[in-house]
Amino acid sequence: MPSFKIHRMKDPARQNFRWAAHTAGAASVKPKDYDPAGEVDARSAYSAWIQLQGTGEALAVGDLLEDESGSLRIFKYVGFEEARWFVPEPRPLAAAGPLQSLS
Repeated sequence: MPSFKIHRMKDPARQNFRWAAHTAGAASVKPKDYDPAGEVDARSAYSAWIQLQGTGEALAVGDLLEDESGSLRIFKYVGFEEARWFVPEPRPLAAAGPLQSLS
């Protein structure tokens, strides 16, 4: 049976998430906004959600499930949707050349 890692959204980020407009497509999520919270064995994200309901570990809006392949599903008011970790683009390197003095 597949295993899902649980990532709990931190409270400050959850408040922003709750009031943000719903958008279609994959959500971009930042690792700094989440804490690891164990694993659950389930056949699908929805099976995991049902399994955790009514326990002290129930999923809340904004929480993530990560499957064994690394794919993320974010729990929204409308169900689970695809998510991806936000990876900032690297800053461009300064043009290689001699340093010039500003004086």
